[in-house]
Parts: sequence; C-alpha cells; structure tokens
Amino acid sequence: MSEAAFERELKSVAKSGKLSLGSRKAVKLLLRNQVKGIILADNAEPKVRGLIDSTAKINGIPVYVYKGTSADLGSLLGKPFKVSIIAVLDPGDSRILEVMESAK
Repeated sequence: MSEAAFERELKSVAKSGKLSLGSRKAVKLLLRNQVKGIILADNAEPKVRGLIDSTAKINGIPVYVYKGTSADLGSLLGKPFKVSIIAVLDPGDSRILEVMESAK
C-alpha cells in the first residue's frame, strides 16, 4: 500500500479514533498491552525504537515505520511540534491497522 494511503488513514484515525503521542507514553501503553498499533517516524531515536520494536514483536502488535521525519509526522497530524512515535489505541472508522499489516 502506498504512503498516500497511509497518510489518509492516519488523518482518519486522528479524527475518529484515539491516538497517544510520544515515546514515554507509547512504551507504558505497550507494556500494559493497551496498544493496537505503533507508528514510528523514520528518524525516531534508535534506543527507543529498539525497545518499542522488541516489545511490540513480543505482544504481536504491528509496527509501521513512516518514511518521513518526526516533523513531517507532526505536521501530518496538524500538530505544531515533532512527533516521533504514535500509539494507536482505537482505530475508529479508519483502516489504519489493515494498512500497517499490509506494509509488512
């Protein structure tokens, strides 16, 4: 699936679903197994990225690496700050999880 389809679904989940932004919160939610999917910016900090990748793999949670920077990811969500990690808590009306799975 294309990057444009992912961006469209991410905007949809931001409107109709529930997201959590930031690495600290994402790690806590992952450890509690409250996450349905994780989105990482391509330039996410390697140490945190490794922790999230391994924890998500253990819990069977899909991880999608966005082919842009954290600034790109933040602006895609309409935020005036950088976002390196997004935890999808509820996909809402979007098909974000299907897009994430098909990108593997």
